[in-house]
Amino acid sequence: MSMVAAVFGAEGKVIDPARSIDWLFPAAAELIYGTLSSIIIFSLLWKFAGPAIKKAMADRTARVQGELDASAAALAAAESEAATIRQAAGDIEAERSRLLADADVQAESLLADGRARLEQEVAELEARADADIAAAGGRINDELRAEISRLAAAATDRVLADGPLDDGLQQQLIENFIQKVGASA
Repeated sequence: MSMVAAVFGAEGKVIDPARSIDWLFPAAAELIYGTLSSIIIFSLLWKFAGPAIKKAMADRTARVQGELDASAAALAAAESEAATIRQAAGDIEAERSRLLADADVQAESLLADGRARLEQEVAELEARADADIAAAGGRINDELRAEISRLAAAATDRVLADGPLDDGLQQQLIENFIQKVGASA
């Protein structure tokens, strides 16, 4: 009868053996064994899994802190590089101005050198032209003398072809020649 009482309960209802009689608390033995097994499992977890969990959390905290430090260092490096670039931009303007001033000085120097060389070349060309003119004048004088000598020789041959010259005739020829040359000059 106890078995039947356990199955039917006090009021005559059918009791499910998988369910507790009380809606809030389980049976007393189940409560004791469940509590003890829970305490043992939690204490074993606390003892063995707790340090691993603490270590994992500490590692995670260290990793996050490392990433934060790395990002702060990267930010500082980027700001430093930005400041360097900004300073270099200012230096670029100063360097540009300096280069332009140097270029102006070099251009002025080249122009002055070019002018000096041109003046020297012009002076050399003028001297060469003067020398060429003097040489041409000398050649012309030499050619003129040669032509006069040739003409004088031809005139002498013509006069001598008529016969020997006496002193009076020779003097008359010289006087006529001087008058012709003086008249043409």
